[in-house]
Parts: sequence; structure tokens; C-alpha cells
Amino acid sequence: MNQEMISRDSLVKYLEQALDITRFRDYCPNGLQVEGKSEIRTIVTGVTASLALIEAAIDAQADAILVHHGYFWKGEDARVIGTKQKRLKLLLAHDINLFAFHLPLDMHPEFGNNVQLGRVLGLTPQGRFGDDGLGWIGVATDTHVATVADLAQRIENRLGRTPQVIGDPTQPVGNIAWCTGAAQNLLSAAISAGATAYLSGEISEPTVHLAREAGVAYLACGHHATERYGIQALGQQVASAFGVIHRFIDIPNPV
Repeated sequence: MNQEMISRDSLVKYLEQALDITRFRDYCPNGLQVEGKSEIRTIVTGVTASLALIEAAIDAQADAILVHHGYFWKGEDARVIGTKQKRLKLLLAHDINLFAFHLPLDMHPEFGNNVQLGRVLGLTPQGRFGDDGLGWIGVATDTHVATVADLAQRIENRLGRTPQVIGDPTQPVGNIAWCTGAAQNLLSAAISAGATAYLSGEISEPTVHLAREAGVAYLACGHHATERYGIQALGQQVASAFGVIHRFIDIPNPV
């Protein structure tokens, strides 16, 4: 049986519309970042377009790679040298398309990073906060997550890593706010939104003091670990819509 395929241009249009990329002021271009072959049968998804992911995608005979963290960030060196040259050279040599979606993937209400992380952790969203509603706030779906210690255990069980916890483990969680990746700067907004616990991917020195002084628990769960789910959901959506092959490849990252 012949495998279904989609044209590159059709996939570009579909993804740009599905993720509504024109409404975001982002730090990088969203959409097709590196042009490859015109017909796509196999898609690999991953968190970051690292050299290791590209090599794994080549082994999987991928025609396109979809990631959350792509290339051409604002403020980076624009020269194609070093690591950037190696990555781009490999993509171009194998005629692989690279798609990247940053803030549009974080915020999408169906297959975004935040909504997907909430589902993985068993959190029921009840509202949004922060600029453009980037952060989410809600409650635990079941009564087994009643304290900060319970929430930390849930994170460890489902994300496969132990979170760094700032706060009293016996404290009731109450309203739980979350935002994937490096969103520790949204802690103040989460507090203003009524959160008693806030989780994100990373932590910085000022985060500790703010959490302690506000009496709000902070859980750093890993940038990579919290952002594995949106890109998988997006790949599954494309596979379902067009019948192409989709494979998520996780390149482990301790951060």
C-alpha cells in the first residue's frame, strides 16, 4: 500500500493557519525555516532542532522535522559557522524541511505545550494569565494531589524527573498555575492571578526569594521535560489529517 503524502507548500499553509502564527510577536520566525523536498511522507517531531535530532531524523528517513526550538533567534550571531553550519549543512544535504513553532505552539488551546502539560499532569484549566494569556491556572483533577509534595510526586511520576521544589511540601496546592519552558518570570503574574503553587521548566535566583516571600510554592520541572508534549500532539494532528507517518524522537536533556 502506498504511503500518503502532502506537499510541502500545503503543509506550510496548514500549519501557519492552524497555529495562527501572524498574531505573535516572537523571538524567531515561525513556520518553515529550512526548505527541503517538495513532497512529505514521513515527519519527525522533537523539542529542539539539535544535531542529534537531525541525525536521528535522517535515520528515520524523514522528509520534514517539526520542532518547538528552531533557529534564527533574535540577537544571535547571523553567520553560518560552527554549530549552525553543521546543522544546516546536514539538513540541506538530505533535503529535509525544518518547521519551528515557538510561542504559537506554547499557546495553542488544543495541541499547545501548556494545555498538553496540563493534561499529562491531570490539571483542569480554569483561566489564563500573563501577556497574551500565556500562563494557565487551574486545579488538580483528582483529590490525590492535595499538597505540594503530592504535586511534586505527580510531576516525577509523569514527566520522569524530580522537580526542584521551593516551598513547604505540606502546603495545600489550591490553585495551580503553570507555563512550560523558561517562564519563571511569570511567577509574579501567577501570584496576582491567585496561584498558591506555580510550576515551570526553569528557575532563577530571584525566583526563590519571590516564592518564599509570597508563600507560593514554585516547582522547576525542566525546560525540555515540560515541552515534549505540544510538538507530539501537533505531529499526531498532521498524521491524522493527512495520513503521513509521524514519529516523535526524544533527545534527552537534563535542563
